[in-house]
Amino acid sequence: MAYAGGVDVGSTQTKAVVVDEHAQIVGRAIIDTGSNVITAAENAFRIAVKNVGVDEAEVEYIVGTGYGRYKVTFGDTQITEISCHARGAVHMFPGTRTVLDMGGQDTKAIRVRDNGEVVDFCMNDKCAAGTGRFLQAAAFALEIPLADLGPTALRAEKAVAISTTCTVFAESEVLSWLGRGKKIEDILLGVHRSIGSRSMALLRRVGIEEQVTFTGGVTKNQGMVEVMNQMLGFQVNTGGEAHLMGALGAALFALDRIKASRVPHHAKEGVA
Repeated sequence: MAYAGGVDVGSTQTKAVVVDEHAQIVGRAIIDTGSNVITAAENAFRIAVKNVGVDEAEVEYIVGTGYGRYKVTFGDTQITEISCHARGAVHMFPGTRTVLDMGGQDTKAIRVRDNGEVVDFCMNDKCAAGTGRFLQAAAFALEIPLADLGPTALRAEKAVAISTTCTVFAESEVLSWLGRGKKIEDILLGVHRSIGSRSMALLRRVGIEEQVTFTGGVTKNQGMVEVMNQMLGFQVNTGGEAHLMGALGAALFALDRIKASRVPHHAKEGVA
């Protein structure tokens, strides 16, 4: 049995996936990245391999991705998170034509072909206002656990309008609304819709084609998923593995390399 690995080093969390020769996920790990990126990559990979029950040496090829992909020092090569999220999304949801990847520090919109090839992409390269960091700022200001943001927002009756375009000022605006007597749930729905509006702007720039697959750590927030469903007018593809999509794509690229190395030389040249 052949095994391939993908390690996605994000700003907030590091994810690792091991797939078998049938492209099935057999090992996975999600840990906090912390201050030592190299150690985070090593630890995530070690946990994923342990899930499989094989030795690390049995994982024949490893691809690093994410902002810290060059810190995957034990990897064989690096591929951008744009390509890896696209590949992973199409593998998990074959009908995918648009990908929305929302992480801790940036959000990306990607348009893809049916084989996972990237057609176009754009990202919020100016600030973290449309990302998970914006949600973290709101959670800190309201003294609410991050996991409670989505469920709380879904209880809202009328969203407040969040006007700030900067995460630095998000806390001040949230506290200002709270001081004016607005309900916490209405404030949080406003925060989610603010992020959703910025995400929609990115998606429109690349062209929204159904199906849309929502990836990244923010997919764990059901409030954010519901807001995107409402704004798009249809249900996004997401699920339990959405957080691992970049690592999955990296592992699939690694599997490609393994299979390519096993093709006889004469077959590559088309010689009988």
